[in-house]
Amino acid sequence: MEKRGVLVAFSVRTEKVNGSEKTKFFKALYGWKQTVPKENKTYSYYREGVLDEMPHVRVNQSSFIVPQENFDDIMDFFDQWSSKVMLKTFQVLLDDETRDIFKEFEEE
Repeated sequence: MEKRGVLVAFSVRTEKVNGSEKTKFFKALYGWKQTVPKENKTYSYYREGVLDEMPHVRVNQSSFIVPQENFDDIMDFFDQWSSKVMLKTFQVLLDDETRDIFKEFEEE
């Protein structure tokens, strides 16, 4: 049985986004590690991004593949950034290796 996914490729519009907004976008999408020094200790926390909530395969910094059933969730996120991020999507057929990565995510 074939499984479909969506390749999402995006580009941040640098003429409309300053550095802090770009950082905010990438943190909201991919998550980030926060380190907090306090007295003699350092505490580390991982803050989840939208992609942490679903199976995905990161192709590079500005593209990733999600299963077709998660596409609406990704579009909800990108709709919030539509004036500052250009987006292209492509339907793809997932091979056995990619399906296995998504299956491992579902078993966690």
